[in-house]
Amino acid sequence: MTRDLLIEARGLNTYYGSSHVLRGIDFEVARGETIGLMGRNGMGKSTLLKTLVGLVPPRSGRVLIGGVDRAGRPPYEVAQLGIAFVPEGRGIFGNLSVKENLVMAARAGTRGERDWTYERVLDTFPRLKERLGHGGQQLSGGEQQMLTIGRALMTNPDVLILDEATEGLAPLIAREIWRICELIRGTGMSSVIVDKNWKHVTQVTDRNVILVKGEVAYQGTSQELRSNPALLEQHLGV
Repeated sequence: MTRDLLIEARGLNTYYGSSHVLRGIDFEVARGETIGLMGRNGMGKSTLLKTLVGLVPPRSGRVLIGGVDRAGRPPYEVAQLGIAFVPEGRGIFGNLSVKENLVMAARAGTRGERDWTYERVLDTFPRLKERLGHGGQQLSGGEQQMLTIGRALMTNPDVLILDEATEGLAPLIAREIWRICELIRGTGMSSVIVDKNWKHVTQVTDRNVILVKGEVAYQGTSQELRSNPALLEQHLGV
């Protein structure tokens, strides 16, 4: 059977000035699939995500969303096609309240579905329910991460992309974020997760891709990766 590919990238070459960051990368996300994107710092993970969502145009290659090449198209067009991006640094609106951050993002998904309502997001993130009137800048780092994930879910996306899902968060809050990732996976929503904690990543993913110097060095199931300590040591230094 043909896989239902929501994102299909082929031969991506992305540069920052004269620096060649992504080198002929192929990457795909199927419907219902959760993928871990791994690699040491500076290997191209964030650049790949930004290329997929239109924040950084590739020099060459294709990014097919819904079977149509969207490489280099503006981010708002990619978002309208059902791709939600939670960036490193979160990008919440600090001058808006928690409620305003959520409500402003609310819309139906690409097939008209409204599975993720305002009420469902608050039930999923009870901490946010307690802080609806707080401004974004008044939240802790963990609360901001919950808010930006909740805001992304309000768009009812086909694919949720999380860049540095738990970076800088206290262990208790990080565990809550991993719980949310597992919950999202259970709904059948596709997702791509970048995080340095490979143990947690492989617990909530189906498949993993490791980048080394802008190239795909490994891809395989979470079980395969966990059972290969030599590979983990070679590419992740763990």
